[in-house]
Amino acid sequence: MRRVAALLAPLALTLALAAAPAQAQRGVDDAAESAPTPPVPTPAPAPTPAPPETPRQLEPDLYLEAMQAIAEGRNNDASSTLARMLAYGPRHAGEWLDLALLQCALGHADEAEQLFQHIETRFDPPQGIRDIIVQQRQQGCAQWRAQRQWSLNLARGHERNVNQGVNLDTYNIGGDGRDYELEARYRPQADRYTTVALDLMSDLTQNGDLGFVQLYARHYDRMDEYNTISLFAGADHPWRYRHWRLRTSALVGALSLGGRLYQAQGQLQLRVTLPLALPPSLEVSVLGGLSHVNYRTLSDFDSNISELRGMLAYRREARQAQLSLGWLNDHAVSARPGGNRAGWSLGLYGRLPLGRQFEGELDLTRQHWVGSNVYSPGLIDQLRRQDNTTLRAALSYPLGTSSALQLEWRQVRNRENIPIFQYDNKVLQLSWRWHGGR
Repeated sequence: MRRVAALLAPLALTLALAAAPAQAQRGVDDAAESAPTPPVPTPAPAPTPAPPETPRQLEPDLYLEAMQAIAEGRNNDASSTLARMLAYGPRHAGEWLDLALLQCALGHADEAEQLFQHIETRFDPPQGIRDIIVQQRQQGCAQWRAQRQWSLNLARGHERNVNQGVNLDTYNIGGDGRDYELEARYRPQADRYTTVALDLMSDLTQNGDLGFVQLYARHYDRMDEYNTISLFAGADHPWRYRHWRLRTSALVGALSLGGRLYQAQGQLQLRVTLPLALPPSLEVSVLGGLSHVNYRTLSDFDSNISELRGMLAYRREARQAQLSLGWLNDHAVSARPGGNRAGWSLGLYGRLPLGRQFEGELDLTRQHWVGSNVYSPGLIDQLRRQDNTTLRAALSYPLGTSSALQLEWRQVRNRENIPIFQYDNKVLQLSWRWHGGR
């Protein structure tokens, strides 16, 4: 559908130039920003004053609005815009053809054919317009089909600190001045692992609604108690308010640890893209989200998390970059150690081609939390301050049009003011990714 919409724009421009020279300034490409040519007012006979501008003269370029909606997969919004265009009433063959091509792009073949016939019988279009009508009839109108995509990822890796153990031989808590020896099971333990990840995504409606499912499993060679399986499912709904682009998403999921259900969660998010006058490669958006986390094997750890995040994204061909900065609040549902938490997060991401075949990724995230209460009165009489930094680098090599190999390295540094919670971790992983869809 989106490919058909992209092909219609230059055709409509040709028709508008041929059928109505006064409309030659009308931008038909989605990226065009030239203002439409103002209509020439009909002089009113004296002494009658000139009539005020009609709603049609004040109406923005509905054709561009409809084409943009089709390009973004919002066919229902395009149909609404088309209805507004019909309500205003086309004035010449060029505008009738705009309506016909929009109907065809939306898959309304009968309505498009009626408009084509109307153009041929009511107007005397030039041969160029007739040729395009013939070509469109031969090509046929678009038929909506749900687009589906999937990916399968198989990986083998090595993790240095599976259990998030601390690099301490002794520790001191309780303020009694005594040092206690740390048991071996709480020190870093390394292991190799195998992962399987499956992602499915599909259109749900003609208006760009998406549904997705993500399944992930990790199995360690020796440390079975840290095996994990997670399943998440959700939906995403795009919409617009005037020039503001918005996306609403909902997600639910569960995570098992060591063969037992460990955590369940739900999330709601709203992303707003700001209508700023920026180059096409740049985008500024704001994301707000609410999450609820329920721990099935731990008491007093359930929480509600809210976030507000600003993002600056750059995309040009195969190059991508994103900067994000967010505010976080973690509200403890019950008497969690340390109480509520407040913090911030920083994210930097970049992807670019390296030579003719390789592609590189670099990802840096940092998250900082501060508790509101003493973590454990009488035992750990401190406010917990968490500072976690993750650095990730990846190198991908395509094996064809639908698969690739990826070598990934990740380092985690968790620096806290309470020594027994500090840990480091390093992961090295080689994965094969296979993807497809229609």
